[in-house]
Amino acid sequence: MSMHRSLKTQAGALNEHRNVLTRAERIARLTEEDRFKFDDDSPLNLPKVANRAVITKKKKAKEEGEGEETAEGTGDTAATEETKAS
Repeated sequence: MSMHRSLKTQAGALNEHRNVLTRAERIARLTEEDRFKFDDDSPLNLPKVANRAVITKKKKAKEEGEGEETAEGTGDTAATEETKAS
């Protein structure tokens, strides 16, 4: 019998960003922030921990453009002409 399409999982679905952390992950994050101590605090009723994904954009086009500007902006035209000739 075939499986319904809504029950099928995608190949990389578990590797994506998750908003909900496991208890162990929450305790680890709280200990990094010094908000949880193993001796004093209970692992039950833990405070909420924000788990936001940080999206970084690649600046590949800017880096290429900056390299050309720095060569032109030095005022040494002989050096830029030599690099263009070779």
